[in-house]
Amino acid sequence: MQNNYYCIYPFIDVYERPSIKAKISSQVIYGEKFKVLKKVKNFLKIKTFYDRYYGYIKNKKFNNKFNPSYKVKVLKTRIYGSNNFLPFSSEIQILKKKKNYVMFEENKWIKTKDITLINKKERNFVKILNLYNNCKYKWGGKTFKGIDCSALIQIFYKFNNKFFPRDTVDQIKFKKEINKKQKYKRGDIIYWKGHVALCVNSKKLIHAYGPEKKVITMPIKETIGRIEKTANLKVRKVCKI
Repeated sequence: MQNNYYCIYPFIDVYERPSIKAKISSQVIYGEKFKVLKKVKNFLKIKTFYDRYYGYIKNKKFNNKFNPSYKVKVLKTRIYGSNNFLPFSSEIQILKKKKNYVMFEENKWIKTKDITLINKKERNFVKILNLYNNCKYKWGGKTFKGIDCSALIQIFYKFNNKFFPRDTVDQIKFKKEINKKQKYKRGDIIYWKGHVALCVNSKKLIHAYGPEKKVITMPIKETIGRIEKTANLKVRKVCKI
């Protein structure tokens, strides 16, 4: 039985339970591989290959033959031939090239300048996270249409083809702690219970922040104080990206 498939939609929601009324816990983006564990009514229970994440998706048509060689390097790239966009880090296969465009599905084209080779690394994590500045905060989101705090960190690792857990609770366990300190540096990941932010330099951090309803760059000390005051949460762990 064939049970390994690839997402052929810009992105699809992953639910905690097999119901559209259930909470959305994550998303699968274009080109992402997943394994179907079982069918439950109109849903499929899946496990993703990249981050080994479990959940339920709507039972749709998916591709089981796919050989991606490029990935999207911009926040979103317009799909010519449809009214949609592919999100950052989508993985595609190229069927045809024409001038400044590539066809990745029948009669669906994107600009060549918006993609790069699938094995290309981008070590400038700030450059990647800054793509999402002012994007809407969305619990379980992973794209330009909405993203949450843990996905904002994870997307850097995914783009660089490195495993990193999806949820904050697992990220905290996965990352090695550096000495707690008063002075923060570029590349420090700050974890609270249920929240995470990344220092872009010694003074500011970037995070998908629920109270502001968006991805935002804020002063580090002010943010730590605000979270302690409003949510009664203290910094739990500091790690290096």
